[in-house]
Parts: sequence; C-alpha cells; structure tokens
Amino acid sequence: MELVRVCVFFSLVMLLLMGCSVAMAPKKSEAIYWPKPPDSPRFIYETSLRSTSSIRQDTSLDRLRDAVTGTRQTTQQSFAKPYDVAAYGGKIVVTDTVARSAIMFDVPRKRVYPFGARGDGKGKGVIVKPLGVAMDSKQNIYIADVTERDVKVYDGLGLFLRSIGGQEVFERPVDVAVNRSGDRVYVVDAGGIESDQHRILVFDAEGSLVNEIGSRGSALGKFNLPNQAAVAPDGTLYVLDAGNFRVQAFTPDGEFIRSWGKVGRNLGDFARPRGIAVDSGGNVYVTDGAFRNFQVFSPDGEMLLFIGEPGLDDRPGQYVLPAGIAIDETDRVYIVDQMHFKVDVIRRLKEEEVDRLAAQKAETTAKPVSP
Repeated sequence: MELVRVCVFFSLVMLLLMGCSVAMAPKKSEAIYWPKPPDSPRFIYETSLRSTSSIRQDTSLDRLRDAVTGTRQTTQQSFAKPYDVAAYGGKIVVTDTVARSAIMFDVPRKRVYPFGARGDGKGKGVIVKPLGVAMDSKQNIYIADVTERDVKVYDGLGLFLRSIGGQEVFERPVDVAVNRSGDRVYVVDAGGIESDQHRILVFDAEGSLVNEIGSRGSALGKFNLPNQAAVAPDGTLYVLDAGNFRVQAFTPDGEFIRSWGKVGRNLGDFARPRGIAVDSGGNVYVTDGAFRNFQVFSPDGEMLLFIGEPGLDDRPGQYVLPAGIAIDETDRVYIVDQMHFKVDVIRRLKEEEVDRLAAQKAETTAKPVSP
C-alpha cells in the first residue's frame, strides 16, 4: 500500500512538472507600440502591476515547492483604490486612498507589500489618507497625507523616518515633489474652494521651510487648485495648475519661467488634468481623466504625442480613470488607472531601437508581393 502511495505521488509530481512547463511557455504576444503607424514608434508597453505575480515569474521548481509544502505567493489584487506612483532604482511605490497605505513593488527582491498603515509602532508615521508620492535618488519616499496635513518620509524599505510640516503649516497638502538629491522638497498645498492658500511650499533636506511659491489667482505664477508637481533633471519645477488648466514652470528658487495649456477638447488642451511627470530629456507628461490618456509635451510646451485611449476591456494602454504618473531614471513611464486597479509600465525606446524598427519596416515594405 505504501508503494502505491509513493507511485501516485511521483505520478502527480510528473504531471505537475509537465503542466508547469506548458504554463511557462505562453504564446508570444505582439508588441504594443506608441504612436500608432504610420508614425515611428517611440514607446513600448512592458507590463501592468497589480500584485506579487506582476513581478514574480514562477519556475517549475517554485510551483512544485508550493504544491508539496502547501504554500503559495499571493496573487490577490494589491490595490483598493490606487492614486499616485513614484519609482526609482527598481522600486515602485503606489499610494492607496482606500487602503490608507502605500504599496511597495520591490522588483529586485520580487516582493510586494504595504507599508505606513501602522507607522513605526509608536504612533508616528501612520498614514491616514495618502495622495501624492515622490522618491529621491536615495530611495527615500515622500507621501503627502491630506488628512494629517503633513508629508511623511520613509526609507527604501518603507520604515518611517520623519514628518515635514503639519496642521500649523499646511492647509491641504495634496502632492509632493523632490529633486534627485533630496535637498529640495516641494509640497503642493491646494487649500480649497473657499481658501486663498493655493501655493507651493519649499523645504530643505531637514524639513525646514525655505520658500513659498504663488498664491491663488489666474495670473502667471499664481494657482487655482494645483494638484501635482514634478522636478526635471535640471531642477526646473513643473506644477499642474489644474483649476487654470495649464502647466507652469519655475526655477528651483521659485521664479516663474513659462506656462502653457488651456481648457478644451483638442490635442494639447486639458479637460481634467490629474498627474504630471518629467523624463530625462525634460519632456513633460500629463494624465487627463477626461481624455483617458497622457499627453507628452516638450519642455517648452509643444505637444508631441499622446498615449492611451478609453477602454473598459482593461487592455494595455486603455484607461477609465488615469491618475498619477511617474518616470524613473530609465525613462520607464508608470501610469495609475484607478478603475482598472493597475499601474501600466511603458518604456521609452532607445534611438537604436527606433532605427532598428524603422529598418525592419522599410525591409518589409520593399519586399515584392507574390502573385
């Protein structure tokens, strides 16, 4: 009888391994590029982040171990309602307004876990309602807590370090941006409908207030319900002035540089701007909840292209309610869709990749058609 059980066990193991080998060899899907033909592609879809399975590819040995031991990495959806995203050095952090925490996608360690819901265990660092998030080059994480009216700072593992500001400083902090070195922290204090405190507060690395940019209004350099900000590699601060339907650029010291945008339904206009990010070349990316895409602008505000379209099918590049957007040091774009509970990862192609694709297209076009 024991021999029979052993034979059955090894038969099941062989079937499992055969099944795993099939499961690990899916059909190669066609690459998704933007912009669409006949334009030359500049971006390619890579993946969507939803759970641990998004960054962990099981081997046959992993599956066998899970089956034998009865353990398994969870594939449960990580988000209740994702809002904003930040990324650097293989770590992606997503704020969740319903779960009242931040979600860490640690790609090098193949781990996904929440942090901030319990703070440091001593009553400090507890996230109540997180909105905007940013990261510096040391992978320190900055989270704007609109309910606590402060910015909480965590290290690269999600351990609480300190708070910036507080109820005596902020009226309604909705976003935070930081330069790569972490010595300038810009907090978007949106005030409210009845408030005149629509401004950017600037802090140093120790959390001391060093400057205040703007006030409520429609003139250049003023804001009306600003909702996001981003810092370019050269230190230029870009503010998404949502209530004025425009982007405004400032020097690191807060001097106004330029502005572009208007309300409308055409390319380059804004209808419901929600998130902003800047790539290594200084190009500015803006998500729009009405257009359900993100538009890419040159540093001077020239509209270059858009990526995304409305879609209920939850396919790559289809969005219902796009929100936060981030760009890491490799020029990968991370865009949050609150309704599809995902973060799409879209990579900017290198010039040699663009040239290779163009050559392949030319070679295909030049081939004679068989009669």
